[in-house]
Amino acid sequence: MVYRFRVILDNDTEEDIFRDFEIRESDTMEDLHNVITQSFGFDGTEIASFYISDEEWNQGEEISLFDMSDGLNAVRLMNETTISDTVHEAQTKLIYVYDFMNMWTFFVELAEIVEVAEGVDYPNLMYVQGQVPTEAPEKVFEAEKDEFDQEFDDDFDVDDYDNLDFEENWN
Repeated sequence: MVYRFRVILDNDTEEDIFRDFEIRESDTMEDLHNVITQSFGFDGTEIASFYISDEEWNQGEEISLFDMSDGLNAVRLMNETTISDTVHEAQTKLIYVYDFMNMWTFFVELAEIVEVAEGVDYPNLMYVQGQVPTEAPEKVFEAEKDEFDQEFDDDFDVDDYDNLDFEENWN
């Protein structure tokens, strides 16, 4: 079988930047990594990881290009993991991060699974939309508000050191 993917660059511009391609289900996640880097014009020499994602694009289990764990934790590696072991009808979304210094981030989604076509070489780049910017889009990391935020709001001004009662409560 052949998996058809759409890979979308996570950016804040008006222009959508994505690539559609086909790849065999028996290929590895490293093959998928290579198709993505080549189709977006990267040299493929930077560290990268896939993350299994849910429907809301929350980051889950990592599948890494290299084992950087120093043997402390079991790590799934791209070259040892087939696409069909990772993506299927019930699990269609991945997050792909390339170059952890610049954080090029992509949303990878399985569009459909089709039969192998006669005379087609795989992987097969089917469609290109948009020009990749010269620099990675800037990421804004914000913590989510939780239900306990109000519990610890006790009206202290941490910049007003004279009124924090350090002397009274100092051991």
